[in-house]
Order: sequence, then C-alpha cells, then structure tokens
Amino acid sequence: MHNLSSVGVAVLLLISIAGVAPAAADGHDATYEPCEFPVTVVDATGEEITLEEPPDRVTTTNPSAAQIMWELDARDQVVGVTEFASYLDGADNKSTVSADLGVSVERVTATEPDLVLAPNASAGQIEGLRSAGLTVYHYEAAAEIADIRAQTRITGQLTDNCKAAAETNAWMGANVEAVSETVAGVDDKPRVLYSLGGQNGENPFVVGGNTFITAMVAVAGGDNIAADKADGYVQLSPEVILELDPEYLIVTGGGEAMIETEPYASTTAGRERNTVELEVNFLNQPAPRSVVITTHNATGQLHPELYSSDAYVPRSDITVISETQAQDDQKPETPTPSVPTDSSGVDDSTPGFGAGAALIAMLVATLVTIRRY
Repeated sequence: MHNLSSVGVAVLLLISIAGVAPAAADGHDATYEPCEFPVTVVDATGEEITLEEPPDRVTTTNPSAAQIMWELDARDQVVGVTEFASYLDGADNKSTVSADLGVSVERVTATEPDLVLAPNASAGQIEGLRSAGLTVYHYEAAAEIADIRAQTRITGQLTDNCKAAAETNAWMGANVEAVSETVAGVDDKPRVLYSLGGQNGENPFVVGGNTFITAMVAVAGGDNIAADKADGYVQLSPEVILELDPEYLIVTGGGEAMIETEPYASTTAGRERNTVELEVNFLNQPAPRSVVITTHNATGQLHPELYSSDAYVPRSDITVISETQAQDDQKPETPTPSVPTDSSGVDDSTPGFGAGAALIAMLVATLVTIRRY
C-alpha cells in the first residue's frame, strides 16, 4: 500500500508538470459575461427597460443604489444622489435630488440622466419619474442577501460594469461564507431585536422577518426574535417585546440610550446592558458593503470568543475572469510537436516523446523498479 500511495502522488506530480491537469481554484474566483448593448431587462413593476448604449449619466433615488455604484467603481457615471448618500466619498460633488418626502422629480430631471436607479423605497415616485420622460429601473425589495446579489448584477449589466459587479458579488459572497463558517457550530443563537423606536407614544417599529437585515443577523449567528411575529417593518406592543425578551438590542449611532428606556430596560438585554452597535448607513441599506461590514461587526460583538478579524476577505483576494477565458482554461493543452534542433533535421529529443510523455516514461521505469522489491 505504501508503494501504491507513493506512486499515486508521483503520477499527480508528473501530470501537473506536463500541463495536463487544470489549476486548482482558491475559492475566491468568479466569472462574468461581458456586458452587451442594447440591453433589455424587466424591473419590479413589470416594465421592460431598454438601453441602446451604456449610460453616461446615472441618477440614484436612494443611497443603497448609490452605494452599489460606488462599489462598482462607477461613481463617475453618477450625476445625482439623495442627501442620505452623503457618507459616500465624493457624493458631495453630485447634485442632490432629495425632497421633503423622497426625491424631487424636477431635481432628478434637471440632472439629465440616461438612467435612474430607483430602489424599493422610491416605489411611490416611479410613475412620476416616468411621466417626466425618464428611463427608470425599479429594484425588487431585498429580503435576502441573494436579492442584493441580484441587484448588484443587474446594476452592473445596465451601467456597463459587469466585471466589477461579478467581483463585488464574489467579495460579498466570500465574506458571508467566512462569517458563516465562524458561527457554524453555534447551536444556541442569541436572541436579537432591532427596534426603530416609536413616535408620539406609538408602539415601536421593529425589523421583522423577510428582510435583508434579518438575513444579515442570521449570517452573524443571531436570531431575530421579531421575525416570527410579522414580515417587514412592523409595530409591536411593549407587552410583546417583554414577552420576546431579547438578549441583545441592536443600536446605531446615539441609540445606546434606548436600552435604558422601557420596555427594553426590563428585558435581558436591558438588565445586562447587552447591545450590538452597528453603523446605520450600512445596517439599513441593502448593498454589498453593507452586508460585509454589518455581518463582520455583528459577529464580532455577538460571538467575540469565536470571531477573528482574519475572517475578513479583502477585495484583492478576488480573481475575476470572463466566461470565455474560463472555458478556454478548462480545455486540455494541445501537445507541441517536436522541433528539429540541428541542420540535419534530426530531433535530439527521445523519439516519439514530448516532455510530459518523457516524464511519464520515467515514472513507468520507476514503477518497474519498485515492483521488484
């Protein structure tokens, strides 16, 4: 058995030297299909959106769409953003299209966009934007991380950034996988609640099920206890919140004081002062960087004994190639014919053998020798 094992390793070694076996992937590779124009897609409203050529001017009606464009390194194509995208580097150089509620159709029109990217939060203004003669793509609501992946892909397809979209999705996916592996052995997931607060004495709004925030909490090894009560963003009474008894309360900048107020102060999270502090711009926006930053930060706070910053996968680790190149790489190499090395036309190499075949012949000789002992 020892001899057979040694020979097996030798065979693999010789085959790899001969260039017959394909190279192994590192797990962070991605492929993409080059963008093509004209392109036609169907958006969340069922509308067919056709672009004859790549858009030079793109306006976003929600910060999540702007964040995706920034992640695709396509900020130069963006001419309009909302005020809540101001945290993005260079956003202050873009036209602001915000209004008291949502966006201003007049301001969006003034940016002269070739394409308007309108996430779900802008649903009520799609008709008005289209009535102004604008080409508008309306995203589906993101309920899962897969939905964010789809939004990123379609954004790349519409804006001529297909390769960047594939790289971005691969980066996001690699980090989701790394975080998921970190908490894979956790059986008793901490009970988590993300409350958005209430107004004028109303029952507080909380993040429920079928939301990308709940999906990110799950990746981080937490259990959103409001997910079973209702989908979306819903109001819960103080009595229900006390009954749910969260162990951790998700808070954003300046939200730590919430844990000292009722009903939160009377929960396990309040008594033990357990909070998970996350960046609001990333927590509340369905986009790739939001997923990466939120899942890592949440995992580090929910499971500090398991988490290491080494789990983070940088963009530089991602390799992206075209589908055509990937298919070419999988094709076996064509043997190179022997080339005469002198004026006599006689090949100095072993007759009938290339370099790989010669190595394999050497292995066969070795096998014969081994069998003698």
